[in-house]
Amino acid sequence: MNIEKTIKCAYDESINNARFGDKFEEIEAIQSTIKSAKSVVVATRNEKKFKVVSDIISKITDADISMIEIPTNSADLTRMPALNKGLIAVDSSNADIVVSRGRLGIPGSGSLLIILDKKGRILTGSVSPSSIIHKNPIEKTVELELINALERIGIMVKK
Repeated sequence: MNIEKTIKCAYDESINNARFGDKFEEIEAIQSTIKSAKSVVVATRNEKKFKVVSDIISKITDADISMIEIPTNSADLTRMPALNKGLIAVDSSNADIVVSRGRLGIPGSGSLLIILDKKGRILTGSVSPSSIIHKNPIEKTVELELINALERIGIMVKK
């Protein structure tokens, strides 16, 4: 089942009070959307973050992977910077998939990494505590977040 049919079916179930949790075919639709992507945009201008994301994503798809072409620092002025960075990438590119990472909410709230489809729908994500808490280098944190986000939908990445 494709992603649109999967979403519509889940919406119908919710409206009819017949939704009782995720289904395997929903996970398969998300996996397929990510794995079949032809283009991926990473919503960052940070080379270190881009390299980590590119290295991991290239293990699960043959997509063309690129960095966003415009700055996203204005998203830091919003309530949910990670999501807004992703939406900037969705709106300014023709990517099938966008990988976005940034602050979860207010300063000190930790970080959020999300994978969005070309319509801006969140396919999966992962959160991390504030860097002052975990003390990992940025590359390690991005790696852990992305691997966790993919594992949440059953995509295992070989290291």
